[in-house]
Amino acid sequence: MTIGIVYYSTYGSTFALAKEIQQGVSDAGQDAVLRRVEELMPEDRMDDNAKSAARSQQDVQLASVDELAEFDGLIIGSPTRFGNRASQMSQFLDQTGPLWQAGTLAGKPAGFFTGTSSLHGGQETTILTMSTYAFHQGMVIVPFGYIHENMQTTRTGGTPYGPSHFTPMDGSKTSLDDEEIAIARGYGKHFAEIAAKLKA
Repeated sequence: MTIGIVYYSTYGSTFALAKEIQQGVSDAGQDAVLRRVEELMPEDRMDDNAKSAARSQQDVQLASVDELAEFDGLIIGSPTRFGNRASQMSQFLDQTGPLWQAGTLAGKPAGFFTGTSSLHGGQETTILTMSTYAFHQGMVIVPFGYIHENMQTTRTGGTPYGPSHFTPMDGSKTSLDDEEIAIARGYGKHFAEIAAKLKA
């Protein structure tokens, strides 16, 4: 069984979250592959931090619409843009119309993750707006709820809808904290277990 983790990340935090979710899937004894969505922003519009983040992700294979059909489950991640997914992710998902027409993804599990630069900047709304994709594809949405102990204490990232991160633009927090990591890994494990049950 293989879980596809398809993400977009401007500054690297969502990429870091994707890797922790991948580890959680692995902890459940299943395989997960990372696939990044292509950057649409011209390089001359990117600041040094974004350029550095892009270089750090160069070894991650670009996402392919055709490959989505091969995954036993799909976890989609994007930073928030005004309470919604980034346009890069929307552009990729908009290409999956043929999969919708054929019902290729119907019945497969789907999950979502995100991140914001302000604590109330749209972590939950971004996941909710991304989830409509799974509804239209007929996928089975796998939320996290409050089954993980860190969900009761987190003051940064982590929602019952899916993992998230909080990375302030002022540079006061530049990496995932321990709670965000624990939630991401816990979610990856939970998702893999649900996916295995569905496949069985």
